[in-house]
Formats: sequence, C-alpha cells, structure tokens
Amino acid sequence: MEAAAATTINIPLLTAYKMGQFNLSHRMVLAPLTRIRSYNHIPQPHAILYYSQRTTKGGFLIAEATGVSNTAQGYPNTPGIWTKEQVEAWKPIVDAVHQKGGIIFCQIWHAGRVSNYGLQPNGEAPISSTSKGVTPGVDGLDWSPPRPLIIEEIPKIVNDFRLAARNAIEAGFDGVEIHGANGYLIDQFMKDQVNDRTDEYGGSLENRCRFALEVVEAVVSEIGAERVGMRLSPYAECAEAVDSNPEALGLYMAKALNKFKILYLHVIEPRMIQLTDKSETQHSLLSMRRAFEGTFIAAGGYNRDEGNKAVAANYADLVAFGRLFLANPDLPKRFELNAALNKYNRSTFYIPDPVVGYTDYPFLKLA
Repeated sequence: MEAAAATTINIPLLTAYKMGQFNLSHRMVLAPLTRIRSYNHIPQPHAILYYSQRTTKGGFLIAEATGVSNTAQGYPNTPGIWTKEQVEAWKPIVDAVHQKGGIIFCQIWHAGRVSNYGLQPNGEAPISSTSKGVTPGVDGLDWSPPRPLIIEEIPKIVNDFRLAARNAIEAGFDGVEIHGANGYLIDQFMKDQVNDRTDEYGGSLENRCRFALEVVEAVVSEIGAERVGMRLSPYAECAEAVDSNPEALGLYMAKALNKFKILYLHVIEPRMIQLTDKSETQHSLLSMRRAFEGTFIAAGGYNRDEGNKAVAANYADLVAFGRLFLANPDLPKRFELNAALNKYNRSTFYIPDPVVGYTDYPFLKLA
C-alpha cells in the first residue's frame, strides 16, 4: 500500500486537488465529447454505462455538448436539456456517476451557424452573429446559411443558457461548463473573422466578447459562480471560426472572467488548430493561465508524459483527456501503472450504435 502511495506521488496527474467545493482525487478530467447517441436529442440509458465506466471516486467528468434550446443543435442525436423529458433522462446518468463518487458538470451549448435547416425548428435558418455561413462540405457536412440575430433577440438566447443551467442542476449535475469554444455560437461572436456586426456586439474586442460575458453573468446569477466553468479555444479554427489576434482574445476573456469568480477556465491548446491533429506552434496558454484566478484546465492532444509535465510545472491545475479517455475507460489506473493503452477507433466516434465504439472498450485485466 505504501509503495502504491509513493508511486502516485511521483505521478503529478494522480495527485489530489481541491477545485472550489470539490475534492478531486486526481487531475485527469474526462473532456466533453460529442458521441451522437442521444436519439431525438434525448439522453439514452446506454449513457449510464458510458459515463459510469469512466468515473472514479473523486474524478471530474464533463458531459458532452448539450443543447440549450431547440435552435441549438448542430448535429443529429446530440442531447439537450431544455425540456422536462431531457432533464428526467439525464438524472439516472448523473446518479450513476455520483454513486461511484464522481463529480460531473453538463456542458451547455448552442451550435449557432454550425447547423442546417433540417436540425432547426420548422426548417428555419440557423442563428449566428452573422449571415456568413460555414462553407458547405467543411468537416464533411452540409451547413445551411445562417441569419444574424437582431439585437432584440440576444437576451432570449442568453436566457436559454440560464434556463439550461437551472435544468442541469435540477437533473443533478454538480455544475455546468459554458461552451464558448470550437466555432459554435459564442465563438462566432468572439472571433473577428466571423463576427461582422456593427452594433454593440461587434467591432471591438470588448463588443465581440459582450455576448459571452452576458451568458456567464446570467448562468452565474442562476446557479452560483462556484458551479460554473467555461471552455474557450481562441487559437482554434474549427468551423472556420478564426480570430486575427487569438492571444489578445484569450487574455481578455481570462481577465474578464475573473470578475464573475467562476470555478474554472478550460482552454484548448494552440496546437489544436483543428481538433483532430496537433500542429507546430510558438503559442502557449501560459498568459491565460497566469491571468485567470480560478482553476485552469488545459486540453488538446495530451498524453501521460505531457499531462504530468503540465501539472508539475504549474502550467495547468487539471488536464482534460478526450480520445484517450474514450478508448480507455480506466485511464487513471492505466496512467498509474504506466500500462498500455487501447487504441481509439475514429470510425466509431460518431455512429449511433449504443455499444460499439462506446461502451465496449476493454478495461485492464488486473491479476
């Protein structure tokens, strides 16, 4: 037992950490991962096993991107949390995580222009900061041209995030992560190569970040800052959401979020310009890490050694793992033992099968 404890001490990712009111037993976070298995946007019973498999006592999980309203969806079979039926469907999933001593937040999300007519109520145009659409065929999907929100509509969208946060707490989640990354609606307001508005939500950096911070303010006022995190990807270029000065954008947001005293900031590494592959870059998250006063989570293509170095160097408090956690439900145990990892199968990431590529990745066989 003493030998095991000594081994853990030498593995920074496996050291304990206090995140606000939550006592985490290790620094490895299950990243939010879209899995396209919530039929008709309703979480399904097979998700109980999926999340439970990846739960450890004192482990922190962030659930997949979850739509805040019927205009929020960008893909088929992604979950929502705007109806009573969806809230009830989430409850046994959250309960399964809690029964194993885990902590789970719901990532609340609006896809904005990363959508199409078929996913929108009455076949309407997706909403965005702009009328500029994602080029059809990008990421292999057929995106429909969006319509820009008029200024009078924006408070309604902010309120959708607030209500989603309230619903998440009702479903039993320990908190929410506001999805401000990966080219979705909040990112579409923040990034200057997308946002071409001339009103108070466009133009200057402050104006472009106004919508994001209004969402944060609304969610914090609804459920409390100690239950709120936010995910950002200033350097990423997902769905053609690009900013001409990502460093300034990231730093501005890190400082602005301090005003709301949110629990954590979760940021995707500059090397993940596209989410599938690492790129060479001179940029890092260090300036955002130093500016933000709460818990800082880094994500983006991390392996065991990189994650340990990030924690040991105080570059991040926690490290989120996506594809590795997807393919290795017992990832913390494998990192503890430095055991071999299952290889992920990209072809089964986004299929609707309730088992294959979802809950059938094997656990370590321990003697």
